[in-house]
Amino acid sequence: MTSALRLIFAGTPEFAADSLQALLDAGHDVIAVYTQPDRPAGRGRKLQASPVKILAQTHQIPVYQPENFSEHADIDVLQKLDADLMVVTAYGLLLPPAVLTAPRLGCINVHASLLPRWRGAAPIQRAILAGDKETGITIMQMNEGLDTGDILLKQTCPIENSDTGGSLHDRLARLGGQALQLALEKLKRGELSPQPQDDSLSTYARKLHKQEAMLDWQEDAQALARRVRAFNPWPVAQTRINDQILRIWAAEAIDGKPAEPTEPGTVLASNKAGIDIATGNGYLRLKQLQPAGKKVMDAPAFLNGYADLLSIGSHLGT
Repeated sequence: MTSALRLIFAGTPEFAADSLQALLDAGHDVIAVYTQPDRPAGRGRKLQASPVKILAQTHQIPVYQPENFSEHADIDVLQKLDADLMVVTAYGLLLPPAVLTAPRLGCINVHASLLPRWRGAAPIQRAILAGDKETGITIMQMNEGLDTGDILLKQTCPIENSDTGGSLHDRLARLGGQALQLALEKLKRGELSPQPQDDSLSTYARKLHKQEAMLDWQEDAQALARRVRAFNPWPVAQTRINDQILRIWAAEAIDGKPAEPTEPGTVLASNKAGIDIATGNGYLRLKQLQPAGKKVMDAPAFLNGYADLLSIGSHLGT
């Protein structure tokens, strides 16, 4: 296969825009882009185009935004595009069989995990929460299941102890574009060998919910530190203090136990290094905090203005 592939790209958020940009940078023939309909966003709730739509319009690529593919007219439009392949990255829809089979070579997906681990909507954050040491990108031939198709290519990426959901997202987005480009080169040379997934090894990366951001101080410090990292920049870990919400943007786990039994959630110490909170096992040192309605600040700045809020012996979570 030597001629240029006619590609359709389907994706919505920034993560997907990196894959689309990689296709454009490599000179691929992207004949159309599919993305989610514009959604209300911001305080004014004005309709906002997705990052993928904005990028496509910048390059004068036709954009299609069906709510779903339940209408025959939407399927007809897709089929008439006469594409060789559809590349799907964080599109946000489960595609029906009529879409999966419309392009001559079907649909491939750029997924942010090493499948079959972390199938689903939030693989980046779930990997951090679980304490995984590595993750990566899987290029997969799509089928009707949720991230269950044959694996075409994998590239790994370490998860550093300092990684947040945001930093790991950005690295994987770049790696996704590189892996996609490599997969397309191999596809054109006939070098891809689809491998079925081992369903017995699968885990599910369910969608993130704001309720998960509330810290449970009965958990051990290591688990809480991973939660803080995974939920930065969204939904951001938080706790209650005197009926106020305090958001925690950065923290680290400290091993050790108080000299006397201390209730989890108790403030043990505070200085320029951070604010130490007792947990179910060890301490959590808070390093970046955000009081309700205020900006994010490091521990020294927080103590300059809000020391009374987290005085020694006060209790978080109430």
